[in-house]
Amino acid sequence: MANRGKYYMTTAIAYTSGKPHIGNTYEVVLADAIARYRRQEGYDVFFMTGTDEHGQKIENKAAEAGISPKEFVDQTAGEVRRIWDLMNTSYDKFMRTTDEDHEKQVQKIFRKLFDQGDIYKGAYEGWYCTPCESFWTESQLVDGKCPDCGRPVTKASEEAYFFKMSKYADRLMKYYDEHPEFIQPVSRKNEMINNFLKPGLQDLCVSRTSFTWGIPVDFDPKHVTYVWLDALTNYITGIGYDADGNSSELFNKNWPADLHLIGKDIIRFHTIYWPIFLMALDIPLPKKVFGHPWLIQADGKMSKSKGNVIYADELVEMFGVDAVRYFLLHEMPYENDGILSWELLVERINSDLANTVGNLVKRTVSMTNKYFGGIVTDTGVTEAVDDDFKAVITGTRDKVEEKMNDLHVADGLTEVINLFKRCNKYIDETEPWVLAKDETKTDRLKTVMYNLTEGINIGAALLKAFMPETSEKILAEINAEEVAYDDLNTFGHYKSGNKVTEDPQILFQRLDLDAVMKEVEKRHPKVEKTAEAEEAADAEPLTHKEAVDIDAFGALEFRVGKIIKCEAVEKSKKLLCSQVQIGNEVKQIVSGIRKFYSPEEMVGKTVMVVCNLKPAKLAGVLSEGMLLCAEDKDGNLALMTPEKAMPSGSEIC
Repeated sequence: MANRGKYYMTTAIAYTSGKPHIGNTYEVVLADAIARYRRQEGYDVFFMTGTDEHGQKIENKAAEAGISPKEFVDQTAGEVRRIWDLMNTSYDKFMRTTDEDHEKQVQKIFRKLFDQGDIYKGAYEGWYCTPCESFWTESQLVDGKCPDCGRPVTKASEEAYFFKMSKYADRLMKYYDEHPEFIQPVSRKNEMINNFLKPGLQDLCVSRTSFTWGIPVDFDPKHVTYVWLDALTNYITGIGYDADGNSSELFNKNWPADLHLIGKDIIRFHTIYWPIFLMALDIPLPKKVFGHPWLIQADGKMSKSKGNVIYADELVEMFGVDAVRYFLLHEMPYENDGILSWELLVERINSDLANTVGNLVKRTVSMTNKYFGGIVTDTGVTEAVDDDFKAVITGTRDKVEEKMNDLHVADGLTEVINLFKRCNKYIDETEPWVLAKDETKTDRLKTVMYNLTEGINIGAALLKAFMPETSEKILAEINAEEVAYDDLNTFGHYKSGNKVTEDPQILFQRLDLDAVMKEVEKRHPKVEKTAEAEEAADAEPLTHKEAVDIDAFGALEFRVGKIIKCEAVEKSKKLLCSQVQIGNEVKQIVSGIRKFYSPEEMVGKTVMVVCNLKPAKLAGVLSEGMLLCAEDKDGNLALMTPEKAMPSGSEIC
């Protein structure tokens, strides 16, 4: 195997305010698939994950539980690690921000940045969001609430230390320009530039005095280090960075990181704050930051109050580790959010795992036992149909590698499943049961069974990064050693004369959807039965506008439109300007939805439009209509779209 050098990758460290749900768990499974694949390619991988354990939220939760913050985070960090291990993730280090060596280095880093003038002491007066642990100015609030999460904020005033962010803004912009691959997907880069860098960076609060659960500033102990300077530096302290210049061999070998894998909600902190901290420390920046999308339930965002929160251990109990890994990795697009539903999960397990993979292996082993006593022999009797089959099998590795290099992990896994589908097609093309009836075709049948076994052999090796246990089971079924990665683009590695297992196993049982849904109802009685009723009962009373007659309503013109272009309005933090195709016309419509949709997300959407409003200027930009949205009590907006596909220009009546 070729030695491709080092590969250092990290996940975001999980916040220890509670047990991670399946959406949180997706990230570490995604990271593990990448890490395993890189090792298979020949990289010397160091994969680090861990927990973020300081902050006011944790101090409050510990107080509610009647235990110390350290006891609280010890319990929660243990639960996070248990779930990461349950999902068979191959991390090399699980670091915690309460680790003594981390805390010591954070104090050194704070002092170093203060001594060189990047951190200064001042006072903060503004608005604070406890769930996000973020400070906001009045102008940054959206409808008086946190611009990130939409929840209430409280007035805060306290002495604090600040980091001079603006000092490094131009240098960071230059780095973006010179390293276009730094932020992935690229739409996240545009968001950082337009929403944060261009409007001007605010100095960042990096200490607090209103709570004590944090790393003390050693030269001013009434202050504790604020979350992002503490949490983000784990990526260097966890591998032995020393602010005094005595960093470990592990750090010198692995830094800069090749990949930070994080959720899209914290992309700002990792692509603005973190690189600026590193610039101030005179340390190279990471090579790539990938802000992955979210996993969302089909019935809405996971919420404990709705009773619909799903945890990895529950899914593993119901479906098995590799089935859950497969679903998480396969169903998450590169850029858009993925949907988790019980129906889709069952469908994927039945179609892709039970039918395509499991049934293929069992059929092949069973036929080999039936026709040849389990012995697989290549007699060299080939036919034209073999050429395309072998080309697909040997061409899959490079297709997977291309997808994985671009972090399109779901597409990489799809290529592996396509290999197994091609094996199933080969069975239909060659019809082994027909060949078995003709003694003159015995040698041809042997080669067909050899080709099938070798296809499965190569497929099992390519499946290893995504579903490691299943890969091992398949190899055991055909009694084979794993094919080296460098050899996966050639055919003929399975040893002729080898014997498959005598008792083939069912790798994945087909599931009955009704039985699964009954189990779901038993585990989540509120999901289907009472979640909506509880939500309605808890809802605030509606306030209605003055009634209008049918003629007044009929004066409004509602039509279906399609957004063909969208840009942020430069003079506003809230507005997007969309070009909307409505039949044979294009209208320009300005909407205050920038917090909820990026310009890239808007393009291609089918929307509902009020067409006959009088034109008006918003932030100096002409608007010729209105996009219809729904708004909840917290001010969150969602575009209204037709239930079924309707052509642009269709009248809404």
